[in-house]
Amino acid sequence: SGLSWEPRSRAVEQVHLRCTEGSLEWTYPARALRVLLEPNLASARHTTVCIKPASDFQGASIYVERAGQLQLVLSEAEGARPPQQVSCFSARSAQGVALFLQASPQRGISRRSAGFQYELLSNQSAAGPDFQKVALVEAMCRPCDNTELLMAICSSDFVVKGSIRNVSHDAESHLSRVDVSVHKVYRQKNRIFQQEEGSGEWRGPIRTLLQCQVKKGGGDFLFTGNEHFGEAWLGCAPRFKDFMLVYWAARERGANPCEL
Repeated sequence: SGLSWEPRSRAVEQVHLRCTEGSLEWTYPARALRVLLEPNLASARHTTVCIKPASDFQGASIYVERAGQLQLVLSEAEGARPPQQVSCFSARSAQGVALFLQASPQRGISRRSAGFQYELLSNQSAAGPDFQKVALVEAMCRPCDNTELLMAICSSDFVVKGSIRNVSHDAESHLSRVDVSVHKVYRQKNRIFQQEEGSGEWRGPIRTLLQCQVKKGGGDFLFTGNEHFGEAWLGCAPRFKDFMLVYWAARERGANPCEL
């Protein structure tokens, strides 16, 4: 909180964050805040940083430091305008990334909050700091082979059995939303898939790229994928009966990397 600082101090407060993903909330922004993203990873020089402002972002602008210069990433006016867009930029230094938050002038002491989520993502499978290319490597619009499928149930943030209720497309954001009726939750990192009050039905949304041309199909599927900024993004999604044939065949050979 900016209220905790000495009134006459001109010092820039520094915050060191060593996680690969997280969030920061700066209440009552005053003067400036320097946020150093310093992940404890040997591959830190090969990452892209993506940030997403909170829905109530106000009171500051965000800059990224580049060779001693500050480049604007998000102004206060942009942060307050829905929907909140994800901004990405490459981490060119092994020492991490420095973000500079500059408080906006204000009269009085009304409560404002400049908050955002961040993720550090691997560049190994993507070209350029485009969020859709970097963060959605798992959604490459092609069927997974058997090896990828068996690994997906081990490494995905969510693994659920379900059917497609509806598919909606947003041409402006180049994204599709798949609404899923969930019959069984094998794993989920957070509570994206939840049980509805009244009906008791488990449901949840999954996002993917518009170019994947996802269509509503009958029957049960095994949905796998990863979470980015609190949302589920589609990875491998075979028909459940096809997956079970692959899974049991691998199990008989002792070739399945993990149990479902």
